[in-house]
Amino acid sequence: MKTFKKPLSPEEEKYYLEKYKEGDTAARNLLIEHNLRLVAHIAKKYQAPEHDTDDLISIGIIGLIKAVMTFDSGKNNKLATYAARCIENELLMMLRSRKKLTREVSMYEKIGVDQEGRELRLMDVLESEPVDILENLETQRNISQLRSCICKVLNERELLIICERYGLCGMEEKTQREIATSLGISRSYVSRLEKRALEKLKDAFEEDLTERPKAVGI
Repeated sequence: MKTFKKPLSPEEEKYYLEKYKEGDTAARNLLIEHNLRLVAHIAKKYQAPEHDTDDLISIGIIGLIKAVMTFDSGKNNKLATYAARCIENELLMMLRSRKKLTREVSMYEKIGVDQEGRELRLMDVLESEPVDILENLETQRNISQLRSCICKVLNERELLIICERYGLCGMEEKTQREIATSLGISRSYVSRLEKRALEKLKDAFEEDLTERPKAVGI
C-alpha cells in the first residue's frame, strides 16, 4: 500500500507557495508531494473494474501539477480546495473520452449469421487491407515505450505542456497560446519548452530502440 506525506499546515503551505512564486522548484515539488493523498482520495471515487487505479492516479497527478502551477492565493482560499477541482476536471475529461470510445462499434461485434449458420462480424463484411500482425505489435510496443518515456524524462511543466498540446492523459488539445495564457507565461516560452520536451522524448526513444532485442520473424 502506498504511503503519502501528511498535508502541510496552513502556515507551511503559505510559506512554500511564496517560495515557489520566487522560482523555487523544490518548493513546488514539495507542494505536489504533500497533496498526493488528495489525488488518491479523489481517484478512489472513480474506481471501477474498467478503470485502472494507477491510470486514475496518474491523471489526477496531472490535475494536481496544474493546480500548483496556476494557484492564485489572492483568488483562492486553500490550495487543496482549488486542487480538488483541477483533479476532478482531469479525471472527468479522461472518463468522458473513454466513454466516447466505448460507444464506437466494435469490428468484432456479431451482426448475424451467414447462409451456413456461421457468425458474421462487422470486419467480415467490410473490405479492408490485409493486417500485418507483427507490424501492429511493433506499433503498440512503440506507443507503450513512448508513454514510459513521457513519464520518465519530462519534468512537471514539460509533462503538462506535452499533454495539453497533444491531447494526452485525457486532456483537451490546446494551442501554445492557450497554454501560455493558462500558465501565465509567454507563447514563445511555451514553444521553447515544447521543443525541448520533444527533443528529450526523441533522444530517450531512440536510445531505447538501440537497446531492444531484434524481433524474430515468424
